[in-house]
Parts: sequence; C-alpha cells; structure tokens
Amino acid sequence: MLPGQNYTPEDVLAIAKRWWWLTLPPIAIGLALGILVFRLIPVKYQSETLIMIVPQRVPDEYVKATVTSAIEDRLSSISDQILSRSRLERIVNDLDLYRAERAHGALMEDVVRRMRADIKVTVENKDGFRVNYISGEPAIAQKVTERLATLFINENLRDRANQAQNTNEFLQSQLEDARRRLLEHEKKLETYRQRYSGQLPTQLPGNLQAIQNAQMQLQALDESSNRAHERRLLLERQLVDAQVAPLAVPTTSSTAGEQAAAPVSAAQQLDVAQARLNAARQRYTADHPDVKALERMVRDLQAKVAEEARNPAAVPTRASVSPEEATRRKRITDLQAEMAVIDHQIASNATEAASLKRTISDYQAKVDALPARESELVELTRDYTTLQQTYSSLLQKQEDSKLAVNLERRQIGEQFKVLDPASLPQSPYNQKARFGAIAGGTGAGLVLGLALVLFLEYRDTSLKVEEHVTRLIGLPVLALIPQMEPDGERVRRQRRYALLGATTTVVALVCAGALLVWKGPA
Repeated sequence: MLPGQNYTPEDVLAIAKRWWWLTLPPIAIGLALGILVFRLIPVKYQSETLIMIVPQRVPDEYVKATVTSAIEDRLSSISDQILSRSRLERIVNDLDLYRAERAHGALMEDVVRRMRADIKVTVENKDGFRVNYISGEPAIAQKVTERLATLFINENLRDRANQAQNTNEFLQSQLEDARRRLLEHEKKLETYRQRYSGQLPTQLPGNLQAIQNAQMQLQALDESSNRAHERRLLLERQLVDAQVAPLAVPTTSSTAGEQAAAPVSAAQQLDVAQARLNAARQRYTADHPDVKALERMVRDLQAKVAEEARNPAAVPTRASVSPEEATRRKRITDLQAEMAVIDHQIASNATEAASLKRTISDYQAKVDALPARESELVELTRDYTTLQQTYSSLLQKQEDSKLAVNLERRQIGEQFKVLDPASLPQSPYNQKARFGAIAGGTGAGLVLGLALVLFLEYRDTSLKVEEHVTRLIGLPVLALIPQMEPDGERVRRQRRYALLGATTTVVALVCAGALLVWKGPA
C-alpha cells in the first residue's frame, strides 16, 4: 500500500479480481469448522405443557380461601419444592435419565443440577403457566414434562390443603387462648360484682329508689308515731278522768287494792287491737304503715293470749264489785289496754324506724362508694370488651377457616389443570443454533479471507499504474515500460494460483461433508 493512496471502487474491484482465490480457503475452513461445531452441539428436544389455573367453584363472598398469595409467589414456592434434590433424583432414577453422564461416573448432585437447568417454568399470565423440559430424546422429554405437570398439580393441592389446615389449627389455638382469657376475666368480673354487690353503677337507680322508698316509709312511720302519741295523750287524760270520778258505795267491803284498776289481760288488749285494725283497714290500704303495725301487734297479742291459755294461773282474777265500779274499772281497763296497744305500736314504729335508718345508711354508703367502683369497673370492662371483640373476631375467622379446609379437601378450590398436554417434539429446538454455527464459521472464514487480502494489499508496495508513480515521486511520467513476461508464464502462474485455491477449497469442502455425515444424519 502506497502512502496517501485513496482507493476508488475501480481499485477495490481490481483487488477483488486479483485476490479472489485467496478468500476461498478460509471460507472453506470456516465452513468445515462450523460443520464440526454443528456436529458437536448435541441435539436437544423440548417438550412443553400449558397448565391453566382454575379458580375455585364457590363464590368468594360465600367462602373465602385462605391461600391468597400471587401466582408468581406460589409458583416460586412450588417450584422450589419440585426442583429439590429428592424429587429430581427420584425422577432421574424412575425414568433412567442422563445415562451417559451417570455411566461416566458423574455425581448425582451434578446430574440433578443439570436436570434443574433443563427445566423451565414460565408464567404466561395470571391464568396459567408453561412447563418446559429439554432432553436429547423426544419421548423422554415428553415423559418428564408430563411427570413435572403431575407434580405441579399434586403439589398445589397438597400445599393449599396444608396451608388451609395449618391456618385452621393456628386459629383454633388462638381461639382457645382467647376463650381461656375471656373466662378468666369473666370470673374476675363475677368475683368483683359479688364482692361489691349493691355498689355497682348499674345498681345506682335501684339504690336511689330504695333510699327514696325507705325515706317515705320513715316519714309515714313518723307521722304514725305522732298520731299515736297524740292518741295516747288523749287516752291518758281520759284515764285520769276515769280514775278520779266519784265512786258508789260498794255492797261488800273492799280493800285499797280492790279499788284500784284491775290488771289488763292480753285478751283485752287483743280485742282493742283487733278493733283498731278493723278501723284502720277501713281508712287505709293494706300497705299503710299503721295497718302493718297493727297487724304485727295483733299477731303478737294472739301469741300472748295463746300463752295465757296454756298457763291459766297467770291470768289475773277480779274481785266482786258493784256494777258502777265494774263499769268504771272496765272503762279504765279498756283505756289501759288501748294505751298498751298504742305503746306497743310506738315501740314497733321506733324499732322499724331505726331499721329503716340503718337501711338508708347502708344504701347511702353504697351510693357514696359508686365513683371508686365505677373507675375500677371501667378498667375491668375495657379489657373485657377488648377480649370479647378479639374472641368474636377469632371465632368468625375460625369458622371461615373450617369452610376453607372443607373446600380444599373436596378439591373445589383453586386448582391447576393441564390445558395443553405435554407435546412430543418433532424437531430439535436448538436447530437454529446448530445451523447458526455453520453460518458463523462460514462468515468467520470470509472475514478471515478478507483480512488476509487486506493484509497482503497493505504489504504490497509495487507500482501498478501511472497514478501510483506520480504520487510517489512527484514528477511527471514520460513513459511506462511494461514488465517483460512471456504470456505463457503469466498464464501458468494464474493457473497455479487458481489450482491452489481450488485444491484448498475442495479439501475443505470434503472435510466439511465428512463432518456433516459423521455419526449419521443430525
């Protein structure tokens, strides 16, 4: 190549005519090497199956599935289980895979790693995925693909059933724990209510009502006692008048003790009390304090009369007196009996009033303790409400989990279904790569030949045309002396070069053909 030389299309064409035979050997060698690589690349057949994801046949609003992860995550988990060493080793042994590798003493770990590389799982969309397996034999590729599809379907069913069962067992344990804590808290509340019965916030209206009723009863007793005192004062005046009244001369002698009033018997007091009770019943209702007091008095006097009937000696006797004296004494006896009844009523009212005051005091103490009890109960109730809500939520989830378990056991949940069975490959899937090796070898030979031509042209410094001479010496050319070479020598040289190129090409093509038919058709 001359310094500063620029090549024109005519120059490139001239170079191609001059060196065309030099590119044939590299091309032939590259073709032969490509065919060799073509033969060295093992034939691989790929079987493929399409598995469709069938949604559960019960609507989600009725039964919610416990397995809600995305198909990509689930396939990743299932694939890890299926591509484990134990699973793949079983398949290798059952189908007698990779016989050549195992015959040459390859470790099972390497065989499993090789098989794992030949398996490919591709998610098509949310409704399905493809499983591919590559093998040197079409039937083996189909069988392994079918086996893998079956494993995916069975593993999905087992995985979903196990996950639903584990979820149900977890919820069951949590529910039992929540039930235990709820029962413990209920016992605490029950103990608290029993301990502070009457002081609880819910019993405040009842306590206030009880205080109001007791105060009304106390007021009624006070009024009844006041009336009884007034009646007793009146009876005392009447008794004094009866005692100081002039007495008639008695027909028989009497002592000072006989002139005194005869003792009042229980029967007389009972008659007076019964008369007052009948009068009170006509004026008041059965719940009136006066009526109740007189009823108690009548019962007490009836018991006293029964006691006197059993012990007659205790009944006082009367001396013989005149009719006037008897009348006066009867009058005094009646007044005394009525006064005794009134005294009994006053005492009974006082006793009942004291009891009502104690009752009011007790209820008032419960009302006063209400703020402290309310604060304590709010804390206990808050925890109890939280436990109740937790228990109700877990109970609902556990019932839903039971439905999900039954759904998976009956195999009506989400399933994998083979849509396209494993195909029996008819042609190698890597055929393009193998023929690409041939094309690549041929192209590489062509590039090598062109590089060789460029190298020779670069090293060629001979002057071939007038322009080369002018560019090199910078002087005008007066005449050109052509190379003196016999015509026969030039023709022989050209034939020799052509024969050398043809021989090299034929040898390379023969080698390529031999490699192509090596070990039979591919």
